[in-house]
Amino acid sequence: MDYSSTVLLPRTDFPMRADLPKREPAMAAEWLEGKTYESLLKARQGAPDFHLHDGPPFANGDAHVGHALNMVLKDIVLKSRAMMGFRTPFVPGWDCHGLPIEHKVVTEQKLVGAEPAVIRSKCEEVARHFIGRQREQFQRLGVLGDWGKPYLTMNPAYEAAELRILADLVEKGMVYEGLRPVHWSTGCRTALAEAEVEYADREDESVYVRMELKDSQNEDLLIWTTTPWTLPANLAVAVHPGMTYVLADAGSGRRVWLAKSRMEEVSKAAGKELKVIREGKGRDLEKRAYQHPLVKREGKVHVAEFVTADSGTGLVHIAPGHGHEDYVLGRQHGLEPFSPVNEAGKLTAEAGVPEIEGKNVFAANPEVADLLDKKGKLWAREKIRHSYPHCPRSKTPIVFRSVRQWFIRMDQVRDMALAQVGQVKWVPGWGESRIRGALGARPDWCISRQRSWGLPIPAFYKPDGTSVLDPVIIRKVADRAEKEGAGFWFNENDAALAQSCAVPGDWKRGRETMDVWLDSGSSWSAVAQDGRVKFPADLYLEGSDQHRGWFQSSLLLSVALTGRAPFKTVLTNGFVVDVDGRKMSKSRGKPPALMELVDKYGADVVRLWVASEDAREDVPFSTEIFGRVGDSYRLIRNSLRILLGNLAGFDPNKHKVGPEARSPLDRYILVKLVDLGKAVREAYESYNFPAVYHALNRFCSVELSAFYVDACKDRIYCDAENDPRRRSAQSTMQEVLGALIRWVAPILAFTAEEAW
Repeated sequence: MDYSSTVLLPRTDFPMRADLPKREPAMAAEWLEGKTYESLLKARQGAPDFHLHDGPPFANGDAHVGHALNMVLKDIVLKSRAMMGFRTPFVPGWDCHGLPIEHKVVTEQKLVGAEPAVIRSKCEEVARHFIGRQREQFQRLGVLGDWGKPYLTMNPAYEAAELRILADLVEKGMVYEGLRPVHWSTGCRTALAEAEVEYADREDESVYVRMELKDSQNEDLLIWTTTPWTLPANLAVAVHPGMTYVLADAGSGRRVWLAKSRMEEVSKAAGKELKVIREGKGRDLEKRAYQHPLVKREGKVHVAEFVTADSGTGLVHIAPGHGHEDYVLGRQHGLEPFSPVNEAGKLTAEAGVPEIEGKNVFAANPEVADLLDKKGKLWAREKIRHSYPHCPRSKTPIVFRSVRQWFIRMDQVRDMALAQVGQVKWVPGWGESRIRGALGARPDWCISRQRSWGLPIPAFYKPDGTSVLDPVIIRKVADRAEKEGAGFWFNENDAALAQSCAVPGDWKRGRETMDVWLDSGSSWSAVAQDGRVKFPADLYLEGSDQHRGWFQSSLLLSVALTGRAPFKTVLTNGFVVDVDGRKMSKSRGKPPALMELVDKYGADVVRLWVASEDAREDVPFSTEIFGRVGDSYRLIRNSLRILLGNLAGFDPNKHKVGPEARSPLDRYILVKLVDLGKAVREAYESYNFPAVYHALNRFCSVELSAFYVDACKDRIYCDAENDPRRRSAQSTMQEVLGALIRWVAPILAFTAEEAW
C-alpha cells in the first residue's frame, strides 16, 4: 500500500546542488544594478557609522588570492557590522603611481628613454585597465562598496590633496633636500622605500681586513665586511665603548685588535691560532688613527652603541655614504657621505682604486679581495650566503648609495607617532611591537623618486643649482592639478611652467616624483574631503607587511599634521602560504589564479575559506584545504535546505506558535540558538571569524542535523498539517532559519541571499 500521500515531505526550490559559479554572477550583477550598497546605506541612515578605510592595492595586474583574502576579510567585517546596526560606508581605492606600473610599461612596451609624457600616458592606460579588471573581480567575490566612485591616487582631486599635504609639511620645516644613503635600484635607477625592497639569499665574498694603526709599528684593527666594494668609501672604524677587546698575536709579526668574544670564530675562519697579548675596552681605542688599506687616506676609531659582537670581529668598517648607521655616525664626527658609485651601480674614479673603476659593485667584490691580498692587508676571505635586499621589479640586488634626495625629518614626528601607537588597538597585539620597532629605527623618510609616473615634487632650481621648495608654489601647483591633473608639470617647458608658478624664468623645474607611500599615506586626508569616510577611521585592515608600509606612512603624515593617528584599530592579516608555511612560488606549487578558484568552487567557498582560517597569521592554501571547506559549505547549505523544505506551507502570520506553547525540544534548541547567537556576535565583534565558522559548523552538524531535525521528523512528516505539535516545530525552525541566514550572511553572501 502507498502511504506517500499521507506523509508531508519537505518541499523547496532551494536546490541541493549549489552550482555557485553559475548562480553567483547573476546575483552580483543584480546587486550592482539594483544599487544594493546604496540601499543598505540609506536603510542605516541615522545609525552610528563604522568606517573601514581601504588600503589601496597597486593597479598593475589581476587580483590574486592574497587580494581575495584581504578584500573578503574587509567585506565580512563591514557586513557583520551592518548586521549589528551600523552604517558601513566603504570607498575602495587603488594605488596608481610608481615603479610597479612604470617598470611594467617601460619593459613590456620597450619605452626605455622615452619622454615622460609618453611613459605617463601609457602608465595611466595600464592603471585604468587593471582598476577595471580588479573592480570586476572584487565585485565577483560579493564585495559591496562605492565601486562607481573609488578613490584613485592619480585622480586630480587626490593629487591636489596630496600636494597640499606636502605644502603643509614644507611650511612646518619638515622637508629638506640632502645627500644621504638610500636604497638604490641599479636596475630601475631610482631610490626605493624600505617597504618596497624584497629580501632574497645570495652568495657574496666576505673579507677580514687589517687596518694598520698609525701610532704603532705592529698593531692593526681587524674588520670584517660582506660588502668589500664599500671599502674604498671607508672613512672610520667603530667599536663599542664598553665591549672587551683583545690585542692578539697570530704569529705573523702583526697583532690585531678584535672583540674578545669573537676570537674563536675569527681564528677558525682564518685558520690561525690567536694568542692574547693584552685586553682593553672599546673606549680605549677611541680616536686612534689608522691607514686605509687601499688608498692614501687616514681614518679614526669612533665609539658607537650599535656595534655588536654577534658576527664579524666587533670592529665595524664605517662608510658614511653606504649605510644609515654609518651615515649617522659620520655626521656626528663631520664625515661626508662619500659614495663613489654611479646610478648604474658601477664604481667611479672617485673611489681612488683604478683596478675596479667602472666595475659593477658586486662583480668588484672578489677583485677588491685580491687587491687586499696583494697589499698584504687581507687576513682571511670566505664565501657566505646571506639574506640581501633586492629590487622587487628588476630583481637586482640593492645598493646603499648616497644620492641628493628630498626627505621628511623623522626627529620632528617620531616621538609623537610612538605616543599615538599606544592609543591604537592592534589586532593581533604583536602588531604594536612591530610598528614600534619600525618607527624607532626609521631614518629620515626619502620621499623623492627618479621616475616619470608619479606626482611631481614641485621644486625649482636656480641657475646656481640652489633648490627651492616653497609652500606657496606647491599650493599653486595643487590648485592647477585639481583642475587638470598634475601632468602639466611634465608636459610644459621650463619657461612656461615658471611663468605659471610666478617664479623667475631662468629657474628649472625638478624632475623627481613622490614616493608612492606618500601617495597612499595621504589617503586619510584626501579621501575624507568629500565626506564619504571619516577621520580617524574605525579600522585599517591590511597585510602584516604594512607595519613598515601603509600603516606607518599614514600614521607619520597624520601625526605630523593633526597630532593624532588616522585609525582607532589596526587589524592585520597574514600571507597565503603552502601547507608547510612557505611562501608560495612556481617551484613549490603556485596557487591558481583567483578567478580560476572562483570559477571552480564559487565565490562563497572562497569566502568560507577566508573565514575558516586564522587570517591574523599566515593562511595555508591547498586543494585539500579547499576540498574540506567545500564539505563544510555543503553542510551549511543542506542545513538551510532542510529547514526551508520543512517550512513548506507554513505562514508565520497564520501558523506561528507562541514560545509558551512550544515543546520542550523546541525550547531546548532555541536556548542553544541564543547561546550560539551570543558566541557568533562576540566572534564577529572581535574579528575572530574562525570562531564563527566553527560555531556554525558545529551547530549545523551536531545540534541541528544530527539531533533536532532528526528528532522532529515524526512531527513534521507524519502529524496533520495543522497539528499544534507540527506548527510548533515549524515555528521553531523558522526562527532557527532566520538566525542562521543572518549569521552566515557576512560570510556566505550569495548563499544567504538565495536562501532569504
